[in-house]
Amino acid sequence: MNNVLFRLVALISGLLFGLGMVISGMADPVKVIGFLDVAGNWDPSLMFVMGGALFVFMPAYFLLIKSKTKPLNAETFCLSTNKKIDTKLLSGAAIFGLGWGIAGICPGPAVSSLGLGNGDVVYFLIAMMIGLGSTHFILNKKQ
Repeated sequence: MNNVLFRLVALISGLLFGLGMVISGMADPVKVIGFLDVAGNWDPSLMFVMGGALFVFMPAYFLLIKSKTKPLNAETFCLSTNKKIDTKLLSGAAIFGLGWGIAGICPGPAVSSLGLGNGDVVYFLIAMMIGLGSTHFILNKKQ
């Protein structure tokens, strides 16, 4: 694997992702909470962002990606071998969803939001790191 090319592609992908989050409004917690507030003052605009992303991604996936037997920059695809839905998966998804709903932002857009100068998101990122560290500690203690 070409490590420099891999890192360059990762950097460009991350920058493009972050720019997309900022431009689309997905890095704005007020906008995200407005989208999640289906029973109240619902703002459907992020639905068009997601639809636009699928409109761009789907043809590229079916024409360029799906037919590949191996990635361009690695020997094999990095895919999970876990095929079962267990308590760990469900509880992790529930905690992620609760955090997203309460804070109005998920980790990717939170990091992008730092680029906007949103200092308040630092508290979210600190809480997220504490949660990740706690989970890592608890799971490793059980083993």
